[in-house]
Amino acid sequence: MLNIISAIGNNKSIYPLLVRDCGIEIPAKVLMTYNQNKSDKKIAWLGARERFIDEYSVSAVWLGGIPLIDKIGKYLIKKSKGLNADINMKLFGNDKFQNIDKNIKDFAQKAPEAVQDLIKAKNNQKIFEKMMNTKFISSIVIPIALMGFVIPKLIFASTAKKMEKYKKNEIKNFGVKSFNEFRKEPSFGSSLTSTINNFTTVQKMAVTDGGYAVGRIVTARKRNEAIDLAFKMAGMMYLNFVAPNQLEKLFNKITDVNLDPKMLADKRFLASIKYKNLELPESNSAQDLLDFIDNNPNSIFTKLAGKYNKIKLLKNNVRDPRAYVDVKELAKFKNNIEKFQKYAQNNVIQAANKSIKLRSFTILANIALSSFLLAYCLPKAQFIFREFITGSKLEPGLIE
Repeated sequence: MLNIISAIGNNKSIYPLLVRDCGIEIPAKVLMTYNQNKSDKKIAWLGARERFIDEYSVSAVWLGGIPLIDKIGKYLIKKSKGLNADINMKLFGNDKFQNIDKNIKDFAQKAPEAVQDLIKAKNNQKIFEKMMNTKFISSIVIPIALMGFVIPKLIFASTAKKMEKYKKNEIKNFGVKSFNEFRKEPSFGSSLTSTINNFTTVQKMAVTDGGYAVGRIVTARKRNEAIDLAFKMAGMMYLNFVAPNQLEKLFNKITDVNLDPKMLADKRFLASIKYKNLELPESNSAQDLLDFIDNNPNSIFTKLAGKYNKIKLLKNNVRDPRAYVDVKELAKFKNNIEKFQKYAQNNVIQAANKSIKLRSFTILANIALSSFLLAYCLPKAQFIFREFITGSKLEPGLIE
């Protein structure tokens, strides 16, 4: 159970998005779309059908396509030029504690294979940068094209056929309603820095969402549908990428518990606190943090920092010289350990159990609250906004 809570509590991974998006948000939105349009059964069914197909096909591209394209890009870079795309572009910068020349020198004996990758990248820097830029652009542009343009066009075309079928049936059986609006075919007409080159999957998703929103607005069938979509997409981007982090900070501030629940259940970590043999870096300076990691590869702090993705370690526990360490995140991790160490000094097990419960509660509360905002509050706000703008509760892209 702690493994699941730990996974969905990491807002830098795709797991919270997967739970909120596929497990809670989409089913709720499909149901609410149907209920919102139930005064017209045909529009209600078509709207729910569009929402179901749209949301799950977009999620497939959003959650699976970006990592897949990134992996394909890494493979092609390695296959064509023998370069390792895991090398962080920030190492080509002027950071005196982390740069490609320093890492080549410092890790020549500790990690010779990784250093060879660095040397190849340094000797082919221009080619490497171009290929990394191409990989980044591909991982953004292809999903945007699919989610923002191709998928809506296919869905609109499918809906148009359904509407045409309804029209023929109504002419044959009742002869009362016209769907001329849906005879029209939908139309597509309706220098990268190291920072963006090293975006995480979730950061790429956020950028992709922006392009996806633009694509959806451009491909909207009517002006009111474009306005309706713009409101929805703005809310989705905020609630998916900003609100969960804000909620996490708020909950952590209230409970004063910041460590992962799995870490709080780690017997070796708890024993090191109990018996007062947990060694930590002397300060939060980049030099002290990195020196401690590099000089103490088998320390509990180093292993925990690697396990919880604060640093990247090789199999021999040596820091990967191809990776770039976010020193601020590592310092925050150290501070959170010190805070728990101080809190738990009298009764480690009791403190750990209490902290696990609090941290697990805040993670589940974050998922529940952000899902409620996404799956219920945002659609409700959208429906109110839609009725105010259009004067109708019905889907603006489906009404005549």
